[in-house]
Amino acid sequence: MTDAAAPIVLPNMAARRVGLLLRTIIRTALFGVIIVWSAFPVLYVVLSSFKSQKEIFKYPPDVIFTPTIEHYVALATKWTGFFPTMANSLIVAIGATLLACMASILSGFVYSRYASRFLAGSVLYLIAIRLLPPIVVTLPLFPLVDALNLSDTHIVLIVLYATFWVSLCTMIMKTFIDKIPRTLDEAAVIDGATTLQTLLRVTMPLALQGVAACAIFVFIFSWNEYLFALIFTTQYAKTAPLIISEVMDAVSGTNWGVLFAGVTVQLLPVTLLVMFAQRFLIAGLTAGSVKG
Repeated sequence: MTDAAAPIVLPNMAARRVGLLLRTIIRTALFGVIIVWSAFPVLYVVLSSFKSQKEIFKYPPDVIFTPTIEHYVALATKWTGFFPTMANSLIVAIGATLLACMASILSGFVYSRYASRFLAGSVLYLIAIRLLPPIVVTLPLFPLVDALNLSDTHIVLIVLYATFWVSLCTMIMKTFIDKIPRTLDEAAVIDGATTLQTLLRVTMPLALQGVAACAIFVFIFSWNEYLFALIFTTQYAKTAPLIISEVMDAVSGTNWGVLFAGVTVQLLPVTLLVMFAQRFLIAGLTAGSVKG
């Protein structure tokens, strides 16, 4: 009897394995560079908020240091308006998110289930409005908002933020609703459901991922937005980004430790939201990219 023949490895197979290994190494290295590039500024801000004022600007920086919360104490005692403005940011963000989602669900359903020349033409209008810089819309609105006595109120920010995002959210919702078979709507109508009942009981449960994606986009924008809040608020409806800008422009100079502490506190809720809802963000960003 002869021994079993050893497997023959062809040169092209070995070359493919080497090529695959090289591609994996290069891809991993690129991902690592992107992660470091993106995470370093955030990590630097968070770590600096726990350093003393002298240690923040020490070069080379200390990787191991004794943490301190003096900047957070100063933020709470010397900048007493910061945490109330965070409450304003939360009110505005939640209100804008609810308003934008409700409007986008209704309009997305209409664009998905009905067809006409008017609807087809209005899509271009929605996209064009979204492309306008915010400052172009802000300046003409200021006298109108002032005449309606809506300046320095939560309502004006909620409406502006929702309006700014409703066009994009409408397209996202349309994409998600397009994936739902029309036969389900027809079956609901045969059973006696109205259009509103069909939307709420049949379409909505199947499009919740799109609603979640829209809600996250609007919430993050509303939480971080600066320009509209700067122009339309002065005291009662101030949001957290305005206080952070005041820390930078303080008469006594910029207290970088307090500034980093404020940024860290404001960054925490959004970071947690993105971490827990990452899959919805990805679904919203890729909506419509694949058909079938």
